[in-house]
Amino acid sequence: MADIFERLIKNYGPIGQHRERAHGYFAFPKLEGEIGSRMMFRGKEVIVWSLNNYLGLANHPAIRKADADASAAFGLASPMGARMMSGNTNHHEQLERELAEFEGKEDAILLNFGYQGIMSTIDALCGRHDIVVYDAESHACIIDGLRLHPGHRYVYKHNDIADFEKQMERATALIEKQGRGGILVITEGVFGMAGDQGKLKEIVGLKSKFEFRLLVDDAHGFGTLGKTGAGAGEEQGCQDGIDLYFSTFAKSMASIGAFLAGPRTIIDYIRYNIRSQIFAKSVPMPIVIGNLKRLDMLRTMPELKEKLWSNALKLQQGLKDRGFDIGSTDSVVTPIYMKGGVEEATAMVMDIRENYGIFCSIVVYPVIPKGHIIYRLIPTAAHNDEDIERTLIAFSETKAKLDSGAYKVEAIPDMADAR
Repeated sequence: MADIFERLIKNYGPIGQHRERAHGYFAFPKLEGEIGSRMMFRGKEVIVWSLNNYLGLANHPAIRKADADASAAFGLASPMGARMMSGNTNHHEQLERELAEFEGKEDAILLNFGYQGIMSTIDALCGRHDIVVYDAESHACIIDGLRLHPGHRYVYKHNDIADFEKQMERATALIEKQGRGGILVITEGVFGMAGDQGKLKEIVGLKSKFEFRLLVDDAHGFGTLGKTGAGAGEEQGCQDGIDLYFSTFAKSMASIGAFLAGPRTIIDYIRYNIRSQIFAKSVPMPIVIGNLKRLDMLRTMPELKEKLWSNALKLQQGLKDRGFDIGSTDSVVTPIYMKGGVEEATAMVMDIRENYGIFCSIVVYPVIPKGHIIYRLIPTAAHNDEDIERTLIAFSETKAKLDSGAYKVEAIPDMADAR
């Protein structure tokens, strides 16, 4: 019999194998100071493009006051217990009502966390005879939710409607063969890595051809897309065709938690059957009251979204004007695609952080294929023109170094001595 711990320490995984050299710099870095477009990293001020603080609410004075007042009034312990047993309040129910109204749905349920919430939603909705059809680039929380699903699942190529129809035909045939079960389609409003919107309108349009229900994870669209900020469904004019609308508070709301909105009968079913909420403590009162304030500002201050988009379009256009490939993003998420190895990417990140004062996230192998580099920049309403211009200059100069081979090194630098 093998010792389970011994097996784990022999293989820390594709990312964990670099932990000793990467920890504190490339992995688990510490950004210090108040959340904003500029923070401190290892004692230096950097322009930060890695935080999903889309509307700049994280340190808005009105938000800070609402959070502080609610904490002073209730503390973090209230309410105690799971909502079903002893943790329900008028404030929790008010937030659910306001979210449902904002999204044009009959009802909504609060969820403690986005990742946990979508996993548990899939588990509550689908039985072993049901089939899930989902986009190939769905977020890890959806994939992990599907790992809990005991039935069949079919994946379609990312945003490929022809392949979607093919998988729907397979799913429909299996349902007919089984003689029972239904189909749940899952996609995203905005795909967080590439920034492209899901093909929601096209999928909704296929309801006349196939019988299915549609669950949309709109974590990056909520607050950033649509006339009122209600998300990708509003942006594409198909919100009514989305059966279940899911989003988190961790992005535009700069908070924590999530919600699911949809028909009252189905939300009520989920309320009484979603294990992650039935067996977990209720969302603390200060967070609920703080989220009520955030939702109010999202609805009544359109200038926040306007500023976000102004910054995003300046950044994206500036990158395109300088010859950068930002893919097919049609959201504020701004990827930059480059060619290079892990070692080159590592050296480039160090240069752009240490010498240009720019902090942004980078993705390399094994998350994406070898030889490719993706930077992901997250513009917010808190950024300004100087932040954008400095960043454009930094990327132009470091890209020139990358192309000239200046970043070719033998191994990932050991940052342990620098900590």
